[in-house]
Amino acid sequence: MGYTDHRTLRRVLHREIAGIIGLLTDEHDFRAMRHYRSFAFDDHATYLKHVEAVLRTRARQGSHTTLALFDPEEYSEFCRKTGLDPDSRTSRTRFTAEIAATGPTVPYEGQPLADLLPDLVDEAVRQATWEYATTFLVGLGPCASCGEDLGGAAFTRASQLLARILDTAPPGDRHLVCSVSGSPETLIAVLHADDVAGRTRPDETEALEFTTVLAVGLATGSPGGLVMRTSAPGIHDRIYGWRLRAHGLEPLTAGEVFDAYCTDAASGDLIPPESGVDYCEPPDLGEEGPSPAPRH
Repeated sequence: MGYTDHRTLRRVLHREIAGIIGLLTDEHDFRAMRHYRSFAFDDHATYLKHVEAVLRTRARQGSHTTLALFDPEEYSEFCRKTGLDPDSRTSRTRFTAEIAATGPTVPYEGQPLADLLPDLVDEAVRQATWEYATTFLVGLGPCASCGEDLGGAAFTRASQLLARILDTAPPGDRHLVCSVSGSPETLIAVLHADDVAGRTRPDETEALEFTTVLAVGLATGSPGGLVMRTSAPGIHDRIYGWRLRAHGLEPLTAGEVFDAYCTDAASGDLIPPESGVDYCEPPDLGEEGPSPAPRH
């Protein structure tokens, strides 16, 4: 086999190697990396332009690239624990491989980098929300009087409620949002459940995260709500809502759903209602209101 053949095979192999780029998404994180001499960039906008150029070149060559969120504080801690020199390209490469395996990532599929940045940040927020909610439920521990796993019971209850909501919803694609107010900040989870040939098929990962956040609300009785929007061809979208209550959900009236959607949460000003949208009272979940709190 000749030299040219070897080069051709290596180019083919290069295209089959997946690449990972640890991305500094904002100015604050970018500035935190500038004190490392081995970090070559002085301007965040220029840095993003070069990243996008690399992404486009790799895409033209047929290479797959994944973007991971590069957090300077986590990087510093990683180097401290592993004994690596933080002012080293090799250390940054090792950290990027680590976060790609465990942290939030998004694939590059030819879209502008400006569109990918919010997706990567949203993915990071989503993962952090789920991790916090999971840790919170585990930390509830057993009931002092009966020994029941409080977090597990809340998760089971949330699973039952979500199943009932999806089962009783009218035909169509469903978009659900659950928000739970509390410290350190409001938890928000989103679930898409598409109607495929008359069967509801939610994304399994989204469903797990949504159920976990809902369980936190049920376990704590914190202020919060759940909203569902259904869409089907030929009819108006429909919006339904519930208040979170300890161990259950309280349906909102059609008027309350309208008020919630047509009032700006920050200013309290009225917002014109959407055209082609009906604000509705939720379907009966087949329960006598919210389940009472268990007595322990």
